[in-house]
Amino acid sequence: MPVKRLSITITGRVQGVGYRYFAQDAANALGLSGWVRNNFDRSVECEVQGEAADLKRFCESLREGPPLSRVTNVASCELPVVKGERSGFEITT
Repeated sequence: MPVKRLSITITGRVQGVGYRYFAQDAANALGLSGWVRNNFDRSVECEVQGEAADLKRFCESLREGPPLSRVTNVASCELPVVKGERSGFEITT
């Protein structure tokens, strides 16, 4: 399977509800690498890299979100793959 990298922005009620931890758990369960953070505009942003099928499942999880969230939009765009990407998915500021 080809490896891809995505930049994803999630909007809605996604801050203060454990969304970043939810995203981190979902990414780690799929073996994806990258990061997630809160933005000042109350959206959540992440960059994630892995196999295309796993990225699709990850995006599906992001659309659902944790129980207290209310996701209104998940927008993604493809980025160049980063060679030598660190393994793991972390929460950044």
